[in-house]
Amino acid sequence: MRPHRQGFTLVELVVVIMILGILAGVAAPKFLNTSAAASESSLKQTLSVVRSAIEMHAAQNNGVFPVGGTDAAFKAALGPYLRGAFPKSPVGANNTVTFGAVADDASGWMYNAATGDFICNSTSTDALGTAYSAY
Repeated sequence: MRPHRQGFTLVELVVVIMILGILAGVAAPKFLNTSAAASESSLKQTLSVVRSAIEMHAAQNNGVFPVGGTDAAFKAALGPYLRGAFPKSPVGANNTVTFGAVADDASGWMYNAATGDFICNSTSTDALGTAYSAY
C-alpha cells in the first residue's frame, strides 16, 4: 500500500500560478481604463463646481465675473462660493490659475476674466482623444 499523498506537486502549483497570471494580464488593462475614466469624471465634476462658483459670484455682483490677475486674488474671490479649499486639478501636478486664452500645461487651471471661462490648463487628451481643456 502506498502512503497517502499530502499537498500539491510543483507542476500543479506552476499551472495555478500561470492561470492567475493570465487572468491578471486580462484584468489589468480594464482596471487601468477604469482609473482613467475616474480621473476624467473627477475633472468634469471639479470644473462644474468652480464654474458654478463663478456664476454665483457674477449673480451676486451685477453680472461681474471674479477679477483675474493673480492666483490668490481669484481664489479669494471664489472662496465664499466654494465649500472648503479651492479644488486641485486632477490632471497634472500644478494647481495654480493662469489668466489667458491658450492651454499650455503651465498650470492646473486657466481663467478668462472677460468671459468667465474656466478650463483645465492642459494640452493632454483623454482616452477618446478629447483635449482636457475642452471639458
